[in-house]
Amino acid sequence: MTFWSILRQRCWGLVLVMAGVCVITFIISHLIPGDPARLLAGDRASDAIVENIRQQLGLDQPLYVQFYRYVSDLFHGDLGTSIRTGRPVLEELRIFFPATLELAFCALLLALLIGIPLGILSAVWRNRWLDHLVRIMAITGISTPAFWLGLGVIVLFYGHLQILPGGGRLDDWLAPPTHVTGFYLLDALLEGNGEVFFNALQHLILPALTLAFVHLGIVARQIRSAMLEQLSEDYIRTARASGLPGWYIVLCYALPNALIPSITVLGLALGDLLYGAVLTETVFAWPGMGAWVVTSIQALDFPAVMGFAVVVSFAYVLVNLVVDLLYLWIDPRIGRGGGE
Repeated sequence: MTFWSILRQRCWGLVLVMAGVCVITFIISHLIPGDPARLLAGDRASDAIVENIRQQLGLDQPLYVQFYRYVSDLFHGDLGTSIRTGRPVLEELRIFFPATLELAFCALLLALLIGIPLGILSAVWRNRWLDHLVRIMAITGISTPAFWLGLGVIVLFYGHLQILPGGGRLDDWLAPPTHVTGFYLLDALLEGNGEVFFNALQHLILPALTLAFVHLGIVARQIRSAMLEQLSEDYIRTARASGLPGWYIVLCYALPNALIPSITVLGLALGDLLYGAVLTETVFAWPGMGAWVVTSIQALDFPAVMGFAVVVSFAYVLVNLVVDLLYLWIDPRIGRGGGE
């Protein structure tokens, strides 16, 4: 199979996945108990006022009509209007999504910068104390709830040590940098505002570490497994027999080949971090999509909830597509059925 035929197949798969996400999200959103018109009108509003609001929102129409209108608007790039705020959902996502992306990217960077070296050392020092420590970290990271870990680091670093801020994205007395990308760190650098940059960096450390810890152990274990497989290959024994230094063999021979099968896990970690940011943002009062969607769920804001699900799901499957194509580009044998 050619690259373009595989790309076409992956794109069709992306379309089918997104169609399924739209259907499932729409059904689940409308199965949530409660009446958004009643919440919007208030408890003391009369039935006539509630019915009028329901008609304005289109909630009095059959579900298939509401779904058709939703899909039709979606094809035109319209995610609907928030019931809670009255603003377009796409506009609100443009406000909150950059904060979530900044947090997810920084958490992924930390997980890679710490997890990859730990995985290499675990493979080199197999069954020694560091290998056992990384195994414990992986199990702890997977099993520890993000909100509990977040509360723990807030109590330690903000409550007792008082060396890092416990929440928010920036101190109240500082004005945000001029909006260019929505990433405070990058926008502050572009503006040349060092004070805002370092303040935003301090606020980012605890939530990013909390979010990264969950995936740090997974990355380390994946790299360890791939490294052990490469270190047992014949070309490594040949390199050792030729007298090459051990560190050179590990870094220049084994590691590049070990990273190839790890690309899928490392790439999809970004998608997991986007979903995992919801709880982390709530704990740290981070003004991203997490707190926004939680408030929208509580208000039965169907368009906002569905918009969040569609955007995050699209980001996830897009990352999956990029990872598949990158894997195919690195190892073309997969496209010919010879990548086993």
